[in-house]
Amino acid sequence: MVFLKNGESPIVQIVVRDNNVDQALKALKKKMQREGLFREMKRRNHFEKPSEKKARERAEAVRRARKLARKRAQREGLLSK
Repeated sequence: MVFLKNGESPIVQIVVRDNNVDQALKALKKKMQREGLFREMKRRNHFEKPSEKKARERAEAVRRARKLARKRAQREGLLSK
């Protein structure tokens, strides 16, 4: 894995096997989606006011907390999958 100079996230690498570019492109898109690069590019496309940034970060934190609570409840058998 290759890291950027300032210690940010790693650079995405995809290996093309048997000249199958379509499969490599599909894998690249999947990795980028999983790492949130598409959302980040969309977010950086326009200026975001500090109040909007604060509201977005708060909403993301709530979303993460709910997801964690839901997973915990499923593990304990309180919710069905």
